[in-house]
Amino acid sequence: MHIEAIHLKNFKVFRDVHIREIPKLSVIVGANGSGKSTFFEVFGFLRDCLSGNVRQALDGRGRFREVVSRGYEAESILIEIQYRMLIAKASRLVTYSVEIGEEQGRPIVRRERLRYKRSAYGAPFHFLDFQNGSGYAITNEEDFNKPDEELKRESQTLDSPDILAIKGLGQFQRFKAANAFRQLIESWHVSDFHIDAARGRKEVTGYVEHLSVSGDNLPRVAQYLYENHRDAFQEILARMQARVPGVNTVLPELTPDGYLLLRFQDGSFKTPFLDRYVSDGTIKMFAYLVLLHDPKPHPLLCIEEPENQLYPQLMAELAEEFRLYAQRGGQVMISTHSPDFLNAAELDEVFWLVKREGFTQVRRAKDDPQIAAYMADGDKMGLLWKQGFFAGADPQQ
Repeated sequence: MHIEAIHLKNFKVFRDVHIREIPKLSVIVGANGSGKSTFFEVFGFLRDCLSGNVRQALDGRGRFREVVSRGYEAESILIEIQYRMLIAKASRLVTYSVEIGEEQGRPIVRRERLRYKRSAYGAPFHFLDFQNGSGYAITNEEDFNKPDEELKRESQTLDSPDILAIKGLGQFQRFKAANAFRQLIESWHVSDFHIDAARGRKEVTGYVEHLSVSGDNLPRVAQYLYENHRDAFQEILARMQARVPGVNTVLPELTPDGYLLLRFQDGSFKTPFLDRYVSDGTIKMFAYLVLLHDPKPHPLLCIEEPENQLYPQLMAELAEEFRLYAQRGGQVMISTHSPDFLNAAELDEVFWLVKREGFTQVRRAKDDPQIAAYMADGDKMGLLWKQGFFAGADPQQ
C-alpha cells in the first residue's frame, strides 16, 4: 500500500492543506514550529483513535479545542488519506476520510467514509459510510461484475459516536478496504528513538519481533533476529561494516543465560568492545538498520531528525538505506534539519513547510522552477536550502 495524498483541515497548524503525489520517500524541511512534528502527529492521532477511541486520542492532546486550528471558530477536524492498494487484482485508489467534531463538550465522529472506484469510469463508490455512530458497510465489495444496486449493505450502530467504524469492521476480511486501512494504521511506525533507552542490557518486556518506537527493546530485537532470521541479521551486520567508518566487524555473543551481546570491532583496537561502550552514532545506525531490515517491514515509517547523534558523513549512507527500503515496498517520511541529509535527496522527494499568519503551507521542491533548474545543473538540495532558495524554511532554525 502507498499513501498518495493527504488532506488536513483544522488540525492544529494545518488549517487547509492538501498534499498530492506523495512519493515512496518524502523528506520534509522547515523552520522550528513550522509543523513538521504536527504532520507526523496525524498518524499517531489516527492510531490512538483506532486503538482506543476518539475521546482518548483527543484527551491525550489537550482535548478537542487544543487540536482544532485556533484563531477562528472551526467546528470540525478533517483528515483524509488516499492510498493505493490491490483489490480484485486491480490497483485501486482508496480514500479514507474522518470528520471529528464536538457536541455539548463531547467529541463525536460526524462522518467517516471509505470509497473507491469500482471501474475505470464513474464516481467513487462509498463502501463504508457512518455518521454520528451509525451507518453501513458493503460486504461483497469485490463483486465487481454486479451493478451498484446489487451490492449488500450491512447496517451497524456503534457503541458510541466517538468510535471509528474501521475499529470493528476492519477486523473482518470481507470488508477488504477497511481491513487493509486498519492494518496500515496499526503497522505504521512513528519513531521517537532515544539512545539511552536503546543502549546496553535491559530487561524489557513486551514484543521483540519489531523495534519499538523509542528503541528500548533494541537488544532483544537483535537477539530475535539472530535466533529466528539469521539471514536478515547477517545482512544488518554487513551493512554496518559497509556504512559505518571504523567498524570492521560486529560479533554477536550469547551469554550463559541466553542474552545476546554485541561486540563491535574497531580497526583502531584489537579487542572488540560491548555495545554500551560504542558511540551514539554507531548505536543509532545499528538501530535504523534493524528497523529497515525487519523481515516483516512496516508499510509506513515516519522518522524525525534522523541526523541526531550521527556523523555528517553518514547522512548519504542513511538516506540511501531509507530509499532502498522504499524501493522494496515500504514508504518513508522523514523530517530533517540536516543540509547533509538533504544533499542526498532527489528533487521529487522534498517538501518544505512555511508558516504564514499562524498556519502552515506545504510547498514542493519540484514545483519551484528555480530549484528544479539548479538541480538539473547538478546542484545539491541541501546547499540550495542553506543559500535561502527554500523561501520561509530557514535551515538555521
